Amino acid sequence: MRRLSDESGFVGGFEALPFGFLVFVVGSLLLVNAWAVFDCHLAASSAAREAVRTYVESNDATAADAAGRAAATEAMEGQGKNDRSRWELTWSSDAALVRCRQLTATVTYRVPTIAVPWIGAFGSGFLTTSARHSEIVDPFRSGLSTDGFDAESCGA
Repeated sequence: MRRLSDESGFVGGFEALPFGFLVFVVGSLLLVNAWAVFDCHLAASSAAREAVRTYVESNDATAADAAGRAAATEAMEGQGKNDRSRWELTWSSDAALVRCRQLTATVTYRVPTIAVPWIGAFGSGFLTTSARHSEIVDPFRSGLSTDGFDAESCGA
């Protein structure tokens, strides 16, 4: 067997290094963005849960919406997602503080395109994640309106 004296294989391997580095960087950015979506979904589900829980436990029907929104804002700030322009809270269409009524809160969050630690997030985001949480107002609770209360459908 004869040994080749030129080193042309070395040049071919060296040219592949920049391409491999580019693939590594793009793959890392995709992995980081996937984690950002997961992190934003956890924050949205926490905010939806706290909003509907505060709404349901409120004693005043007129202040329940404001209390629920404040709880959602506090939950998002606790997760480090205090940019109010990126997320939105919506209630179910029949949201009212009536005994045995099921309330649903939905939090939708626009995930930033890229988030750099200690600097912040860039881009308006092309992904959205949403979380929904539902609770039923206690059917035996006193001090609430009975308009629309149906004892048979509630199981009370």
